[in-house]
Amino acid sequence: MNERKRAALVTGSGKNIGRATVLNLARDGFNVVINGSSDRAACDEVAEKAKALGAETLVIMADVGDQTACDAMAKEAIDRFGGIDVLVNNAAIRPSHEFTDITDEIWDRVLGVNLHGAFRLCRACLPGMVERGWGRIVNFAGMNAIHGYNGRAHVSVSKHGSWGLTKALGKEFGPKGITTNIISSGPIGGDHADAAMAKHIAEMAARVPVGRVGTPEEIAAMISYLVSDQGGFMNGQLIQINGGTET
Repeated sequence: MNERKRAALVTGSGKNIGRATVLNLARDGFNVVINGSSDRAACDEVAEKAKALGAETLVIMADVGDQTACDAMAKEAIDRFGGIDVLVNNAAIRPSHEFTDITDEIWDRVLGVNLHGAFRLCRACLPGMVERGWGRIVNFAGMNAIHGYNGRAHVSVSKHGSWGLTKALGKEFGPKGITTNIISSGPIGGDHADAAMAKHIAEMAARVPVGRVGTPEEIAAMISYLVSDQGGFMNGQLIQINGGTET
């Protein structure tokens, strides 16, 4: 009987960090689940590239901020690959609003995508990881979890929540062979549909000690280490990859 090949689910993986992560994991020998919320063509393109690297792929279009869609995605992924061994909660939204302009709907939407979706996917994938005695979870904090920014109260709260979730899961599931870590990335270049965000990231380069913004591939390289067997002693940690940026 052939040994089951490990599978990874990466949310928000049609472009940028998610895309680079999927391709690295495909190279590393994982089957991969590619997820997006709107751009099916981009996700299909990532899937084709991952197939060329030897991975079996599954594309699932789902809004991780929608509970029904998120739960359905987890079930489809687990059913297809017999379990998810690596979960990378990359999908996020980072709108800007003055605090007094944040409505309940905006607040709930940001926390729904950035925190609640990660919680639901962890809850769905962890039982199988526990059963197999091996698993890797990688969450994302970003600098919003460390520094307070004008207009980003909702984003900062959601990312602080992800940090808390990471530390708690690291302690609870570390003894079961499952590590949970969180990455705080600095400004990262890539394909940003929001022109204002692209401009902001480009302007940030002047504030980064190494003199440039980071690349999606640099973040994906750290994820590859964290989810490897060699990364098994890294647990419950926040890893900053920001070129030395402090503010």
